[in-house]
Amino acid sequence: MARSGKDEDLVERSEGDAAPNAAWFKPIMVGLMLLGLVWVLVFYLSGMQWPIPGIGPWNLAIGFGIAFVGFLMTTRWR
Repeated sequence: MARSGKDEDLVERSEGDAAPNAAWFKPIMVGLMLLGLVWVLVFYLSGMQWPIPGIGPWNLAIGFGIAFVGFLMTTRWR
């Protein structure tokens, strides 16, 4: 029986190779890093009152935490 040409397009991977990331991974990664940066900038430019009033320097922890998650995602990017 003849084989169709569709099988030629398949890429074989060995079991140890990691699969490529999903299409949403890179935009989320970059978005988190930028969101963390904007969060910290808003905190400083607003005189330490925004983005969440009343929690003071914890805004820095939140901003750096968001950016840190984005940076951690870069270690998993393929």
